[in-house]
Amino acid sequence: MMHTAARVEDTLHSWFARRGLDRGYRPTVIPYDSYGGVHSVRILARTVLTKDGRPETHMSKSIRGWRSFRAVPLNKEVAWVRVGGQEHVVQADRGGVIDAEIPGEFTPGWTTAELWCEGSEVVTASIRIIGPEQTFGIISDIDDTVMVTKLPRPLLAAWNTFVLDEHARSAVAGMAVLYDRLVYLKPDTPMFYLSTGAWNVAPTLKRFLSRHLYPAGPLLLTDWGPTTDRVFRSGSEHKRSTLARLAREFPWVKWLLIGDDGQHDEEIYGEFVENHPENVVAVAIRELSVGEAVWAGGRSKGAGRGRGVPWIYAPDGAGLASKLMERGIL
Repeated sequence: MMHTAARVEDTLHSWFARRGLDRGYRPTVIPYDSYGGVHSVRILARTVLTKDGRPETHMSKSIRGWRSFRAVPLNKEVAWVRVGGQEHVVQADRGGVIDAEIPGEFTPGWTTAELWCEGSEVVTASIRIIGPEQTFGIISDIDDTVMVTKLPRPLLAAWNTFVLDEHARSAVAGMAVLYDRLVYLKPDTPMFYLSTGAWNVAPTLKRFLSRHLYPAGPLLLTDWGPTTDRVFRSGSEHKRSTLARLAREFPWVKWLLIGDDGQHDEEIYGEFVENHPENVVAVAIRELSVGEAVWAGGRSKGAGRGRGVPWIYAPDGAGLASKLMERGIL
């Protein structure tokens, strides 16, 4: 039986959608950077109602966090995707999120897809195609790895997410330079940003990464709120399942896993290393400062798991770069 909380959420979404349509709000598809292989692509997007029918995309506008959550999701909305010269019909889930696998024949590199739903404008999504010749990739956490957030203390997390101006967030020292060097020295490196954050904040995160000159890459986020079998989604399980999916989809790729020691990255990465040692070239962990570790609730204790896979620790991007060079990875 559907969980009561999930039923309440569906009812609220339907009510807000009706009110929005009555007040002239328009259906909108928010495209997310996606990825795929030479025989299929994974399309990621979200269907919502917005006042003017357009997603907020201005790169320099000052936006409070709560504004990322004001769009009304369109439950089970039907949408269309045009990619590789073919049109496909897809459907959003309960939260308006589109996560669909589209077959086709694609060339490694970047390509685009067009998406729309009934009454919306046509929007374009970038898609990273990973070919069999690309054997090195990067998977990076976001919170306290590329962006200082001091999570997961609940009240501070709520302040950072809903109140703080997005331009007040700061980048972790040296991490953008490290990622840029990795991508420069290893051309065509696929880059993924894996986080427990909600899809609502994907445009905000993309603007942050662009402003601070991080390499472009798909965001792999989750959806907040109740599900049919639990009150809240599990962020750790989202990371575990996403890592396992990438290993299945690209078994020839060896990943550099980058995270921090303030949440569960070490534990999750350690499990992945033990289960898929052939898919990991190294694990790089950014060490939080004493103050950051206090705000984050302490440090995790999952270091060094998995035989033959190096674990590298440093407090910033410069330190990680130096140790990656010593290992011959950079």
